[in-house]
Amino acid sequence: MKKTLLAAALATTAALSFSSAFAADGTVNFTGSVTDTACVVDMGGTNVLAVQMGKISKSSFTVAGTVAAATKFTLQLKSCPSATTATVKFDGIAANGDDKVLALTTGTGVATGLGIQLSDKSGAVLPLATNSTSYTLLKKDLTATPPADVNDLVFTARYISTAAAVTAGSANSTATFSINYN
Repeated sequence: MKKTLLAAALATTAALSFSSAFAADGTVNFTGSVTDTACVVDMGGTNVLAVQMGKISKSSFTVAGTVAAATKFTLQLKSCPSATTATVKFDGIAANGDDKVLALTTGTGVATGLGIQLSDKSGAVLPLATNSTSYTLLKKDLTATPPADVNDLVFTARYISTAAAVTAGSANSTATFSINYN
């Protein structure tokens, strides 16, 4: 019995000592909600949108920060319920720790000194894990002819040099996105 009480006392003392070892300078409260319904993301029957960036000569990139022409892409939302606006947040691997540049997919034969920069409809560079400009959504209206329920969320992507020297190779990247309804 004494051994059991001694073990319990030691365990309690250790637990209290461990929890008091953490220092705190403040508190962060995370708030949000999950919606019952959402818009339908229409990417042509697949869950992957392929954006063709084209072929760019490495000589086009003369110094770090040189950008290529932008390529437009559209996320299409249909049958939106009650939300009136939405923002989009892209996530991926940042190039050289710069959250404004999406890193190229790694592997053999990949271009170096290059990444992909995303912009929203306002033309503002869109850092990874950051909400885009707000897009106004049309609610599903089956009384309109044709039904007015298509929302085109327009973005652009462009290559940007991350170094003074760019090498030739494949220049692919991948990002995921989340739509946040307001």
